[in-house]
Amino acid sequence: MQIAIAQLNYHIGNFEGNYQKMTRAIDEAVEQGAAVVVFAELAIVGYPPRDFLEFDDFIDRSLQVVDRLATYAKELDIGVVVGGPARNPQPEGKDLFNTAFFLYEGKIISQHGKALLPTYDIFDEYRYFEPAKRFDVVAFKGQRLAITICEDLWNVGNENPLYTINPMDDLIAQKPDVILNLSASPFDYRHAEERIATLKANVARYHLPIFYVNHTGAQTEIIFDGGSLVLNDAGYVADELPYFEELVRTYDLKDLQQAHAPRQADTVQDKAKAPLLYRALVEGIRNYFYKLGFDKAILGLSGGIDSALTLVLAAEALGADKVWAILMPSQYSSDHSVSDAEQLAKNVGCRYDIIPVQPVYDRFMEQLSPQFKDTPFGIAEENLQARTRANYLMALSNKFGYILLNTSNKSEAAVGYSTLYGDMCGGLSVIGDVYKTEVYEIARWINRNEEIIPENIITKPPSAELRPDQKDTDSLPDYDTLDPLLYNYIELRKGPKELVAMGFEKALVDRVLKLVNTSEYKRFQTPPILRVSPKAFGMGRRMPIVGKYLS
Repeated sequence: MQIAIAQLNYHIGNFEGNYQKMTRAIDEAVEQGAAVVVFAELAIVGYPPRDFLEFDDFIDRSLQVVDRLATYAKELDIGVVVGGPARNPQPEGKDLFNTAFFLYEGKIISQHGKALLPTYDIFDEYRYFEPAKRFDVVAFKGQRLAITICEDLWNVGNENPLYTINPMDDLIAQKPDVILNLSASPFDYRHAEERIATLKANVARYHLPIFYVNHTGAQTEIIFDGGSLVLNDAGYVADELPYFEELVRTYDLKDLQQAHAPRQADTVQDKAKAPLLYRALVEGIRNYFYKLGFDKAILGLSGGIDSALTLVLAAEALGADKVWAILMPSQYSSDHSVSDAEQLAKNVGCRYDIIPVQPVYDRFMEQLSPQFKDTPFGIAEENLQARTRANYLMALSNKFGYILLNTSNKSEAAVGYSTLYGDMCGGLSVIGDVYKTEVYEIARWINRNEEIIPENIITKPPSAELRPDQKDTDSLPDYDTLDPLLYNYIELRKGPKELVAMGFEKALVDRVLKLVNTSEYKRFQTPPILRVSPKAFGMGRRMPIVGKYLS
């Protein structure tokens, strides 16, 4: 049997667009000789649809697409496996199942519900779906297909299982020939290796080949890298589809079964961190803009590393002619900040303008002098500069239809080293899930063949330049110390005793953890943050603003 997998970039709620994309993929699969084509989890509606699932009209439109796909595929004599919501006919339980529909000869041959519903990090599936309790293999053209959905293969080989059942343990008793898995598996920089390990654990347990189909593209803050997989029944990766690309590819099942599946090296792609992060962030920007109908970005270019990286990413995603950089020096800006920023804009080939903030800042100070009186220069005066810049940027955004990109990194967001309604403004936070040390890693990778980001931007000490001779290290530990501490607390959820045992100074641990927890109110007001790590701020990390723990 020839089986095709369709790795596509869907658009949440764009039923006609998703339908047209899938019919084109069906055509390609037929041309490649496929007997069945497999699409991803909830492909019809896009992932994650969230509270759209609570609307009857949304479900009605989704089911109409199922019927249209069945009719379309009938004329081509091809089976279609596609993910979408299905109504629960029982009054008890949630109203919907997360379902894989098997379509053939113009009708729904079978439906296969998802049993293991992730409700952690960015996932919230038990909010909407009833877990499936029955699992059936479907016979098709001489082969027996075990159809599973994403998480249903993830409860294997785990010393601390999240769930009490494993659907494949029921399905294997029905003697399937192959496992099909419809997935919506978001990107983080280490996830590709994790999913390969998980699928290998399934092959080791069930001794069956696996076809794993993932989304590509991005949906607001959630990025999908594709990386769909085919494993033979000897447990080796026969193919890993390209990251961040739409593709239909067909395989002969017999080539993946025991008699034809010799031990061999895995066919996988490079998973180096910096290029993966770069490609994911570009994909996130591009999809956010195009799926919302925007095409022009504006940002403040300070001469620092964060705005430099954001500019390069935006230019790659949208085209340099669609990016407008605004240089806004103050009386505290160094000469090289302006010259470095100018050189970067020229290297990238984007438009840039220089608009000093001091005249407006001086006017603010004049107007506030009766209230400020003789109080010393401090955080209020620093933030006035940041908020003046934000006003400039938002005025230009409104006037000319550009979307403002936020340039704050994860280290700053973690400890609140940012200004509400100032440098925290923006429609999208591009690098808010990238630690400062990772920003430098990506910048070095960008410059691997030629100097795009001026070397001085990379090597000079980071500074907000809101007061004379200011450096980030005046307020924060060195990033080489801060970032590992933040990573162990945020991503790995290490407590203060564990962090001290790892070698971090207790006073530093207490100070940093307090900064993280008391800055939640700021993060609550940030724009969507592109998620590229295992634990990003936003939907994946839900903390109370008024909590007392470690604060």
